[in-house]
Amino acid sequence: MKNLLFFSHNKKKVLEVEKILRRKDIKIHNLNSYHEIKEPIENGKSFAENAKIKSSCGLKEFNIPSFADDSGICIEALENKPGIKSKRFLETFGNIQNAFEHIISKVVNNKNDKAYFKTSICLSIKKNHHIIFEGKINGRISTKPRGLNGFGYDPIFIPEGYKKTFAEMNQKEKNKISHRLVALKKWSLFCSINLKGITFTYLKNSKLSLYKIFLEIKISIDPIKYKTFAICKFIKIF
Repeated sequence: MKNLLFFSHNKKKVLEVEKILRRKDIKIHNLNSYHEIKEPIENGKSFAENAKIKSSCGLKEFNIPSFADDSGICIEALENKPGIKSKRFLETFGNIQNAFEHIISKVVNNKNDKAYFKTSICLSIKKNHHIIFEGKINGRISTKPRGLNGFGYDPIFIPEGYKKTFAEMNQKEKNKISHRLVALKKWSLFCSINLKGITFTYLKNSKLSLYKIFLEIKISIDPIKYKTFAICKFIKIF
């Protein structure tokens, strides 16, 4: 069994990740058993950069492969903000209801309710070896907060093709469509390949083989991005 660390203290996020993955071949640890570990300052300019900051910290602290996510909501009426500052945006209002009222008023005044959630997950295998998995779900902002489940912006986000907000869905319903699910599926598929004997060293030293392997499982990799990260930067399922 492989040991991996999910670098997060967020109990609801940890629970969501555990329910989505449910893998017998991987033991996933998290920071809720290590309260003395502080999360680093997230000063990246993108979700991917912030995820990498956290996963790199986990790798350094525990010396085992670590993964972390950074997620947020982008609202067109707010010029695609708050984005990577989603958590801090809520905190500036002191009360989450005040934040929701502000967002909804902007959406109504601009007559534009379009929004999307995005997740970037970074898996840090060892120093300078990082892989990014991304997930996105489009939707719209509700005219009022609805539902008691989930966390963060879930009460005001209605995913495309649905009438319920994320907060009106139970965990099982949300996990079938969430942005985090999309990213975690890519992460899980990649781990499955590695656990079947395809080592990270082999992937690193054979760009052509890497490309062919991932094409066979319907994942597309831009070989040019390979030069930026040790293995690859973006993995997309289509």
